[in-house]
Amino acid sequence: MRAQAHTLESFVAALLVVSVVLFAVQSTAVTPLSASTSNQHIENQQGTVANNLLTVSAADGTLRRAVTYYDESRFEGATDQGFYANGGPPNAFGRALNETFGDERVAFNVAVRYHLVNTTGPVGEVRMVYMGKPSDNAAGATKTISLYDDTPLSSRPTTVSEAADEGSFYAADVSPDSKLFNVLEVHIVVWRM
Repeated sequence: MRAQAHTLESFVAALLVVSVVLFAVQSTAVTPLSASTSNQHIENQQGTVANNLLTVSAADGTLRRAVTYYDESRFEGATDQGFYANGGPPNAFGRALNETFGDERVAFNVAVRYHLVNTTGPVGEVRMVYMGKPSDNAAGATKTISLYDDTPLSSRPTTVSEAADEGSFYAADVSPDSKLFNVLEVHIVVWRM
């Protein structure tokens, strides 16, 4: 009789253990943040931050001053290759880039696309910041700004039109019969390092 009681007790204990394990497995939440959706969420967030940075910089004029911070053959203070490699340019736009992305260990590239004479789309490009090849999880944002003939360079006392006439500005006057000088697209690509 005693052996039967121990066998019954063992059977009930095993059933209890299996029930607890089944309950625990079924009550575990499966979240939507698997590796791929988590990366997508981070990409979306970084793209939104880059877009907001461009929007604010365009609104307060720092973006225009950054694209005109050019001295003859490269951005003022850039490397011999013509671009900044260790962060943003030494101006308000660069400080905003460094504070927004550099402190978060997010790498970024900034390119300025411009129109050439007698073309319909932006076909020329100059690198402002190049921190390497973006990863597969990179996100981007673009902002369009217009330069006019009388837009001053922020690196020296002349206008973009005068600098272009001297051959010392990357973009040309695409509309010589109007005050519009060129339409630029500033494109930021960001990715986690």
